[in-house]
Amino acid sequence: MNIKAHIPNSLTLLNLLSGAIGIIYVLDGQIYWGAYFVLISAALDFLDGFVARILKVQGELGKQLDSLADVISFGLLPGIVLYAMSESAAEPSWITYITLAVPAFSAYRLAKFNLDTRQTDRFIGLPTPANALLITTLPFLATEWVRLGTWLTSPLFLAILAVVLSYLLIAEIPLIALKFKNFSLRDNVYRYLLIALGIGMAVFLGLAGIPFVILAYILLSIIENRLENK
Repeated sequence: MNIKAHIPNSLTLLNLLSGAIGIIYVLDGQIYWGAYFVLISAALDFLDGFVARILKVQGELGKQLDSLADVISFGLLPGIVLYAMSESAAEPSWITYITLAVPAFSAYRLAKFNLDTRQTDRFIGLPTPANALLITTLPFLATEWVRLGTWLTSPLFLAILAVVLSYLLIAEIPLIALKFKNFSLRDNVYRYLLIALGIGMAVFLGLAGIPFVILAYILLSIIENRLENK
């Protein structure tokens, strides 16, 4: 029995368990914990691939298991956060269920990603971890900026946001991947801008700044594509 072959898969299962525990916390009314468990899952999601490459035990099982874990951690968990944010004030009540488009389209995106050979140096569509971070940090932003929070906690806004993000998950829009072929400023200017913005937002706003970072990520990707295709 090759024990080292199971190490990356064990990390992947911990990713899934982190997402599942996060869902329990959110359903128990501790909505802020959703973001913490997404961050834990994101770290484990990075580690399982990194360890698999180091140990040279990459395989189809790990690839499929990774997607199944991501459906929970980066699909269902953020969907439950949106649902919990809109549930208490939704009128009519069916609006709340629109937020569950996020898990559905996250699953579709992950299945599509496994079959798409174009996503080696760029993502096509919004990556599920980025989408999950945007959604699960919204409660922090709503608390930080009370006036903005009135809009962010509106069931109608959350339903519209769920639809927009669901579209972005599967849209044919090339987005920046933080994969460096070299470290020259000229070839990576948008990556460096994104990293600098992320550090700045983390220092000044903490988790409340993450939604702005993800929005900047999408805008910088669109600008880069427009300039490159001229």
